[in-house]
Amino acid sequence: MEPRLWLLQRATALVMAPLVVVHLVLIVYAVQGGLSAEEILARTRGSLAWAAFYGLFVLAAALHAAIGLRSILREATRLSPAAVALTALAFAVLLILLGLRAVYAVTAG
Repeated sequence: MEPRLWLLQRATALVMAPLVVVHLVLIVYAVQGGLSAEEILARTRGSLAWAAFYGLFVLAAALHAAIGLRSILREATRLSPAAVALTALAFAVLLILLGLRAVYAVTAG
């Protein structure tokens, strides 16, 4: 199990790296361009491309963070392996639900 999680965390990092770069470039562009929140939402509403981009970002970040939290809990607490796994899983599900809810709110047409 550990080697698979290690590999999955590295894979999610590889996915997130270009997504973070694009996200940061977009923020700089929007701020320097003087776009308002209303203008940004007008550009993202109904866009399947933005929904897919940020949906992938949410999934990769949630898995990456949950695997990291699992490692921290395993090393820094006395929780049982089952409790560690359950906590990390619950954290991943929470991040995915909240993140996809935000993506939907910004991209739903």
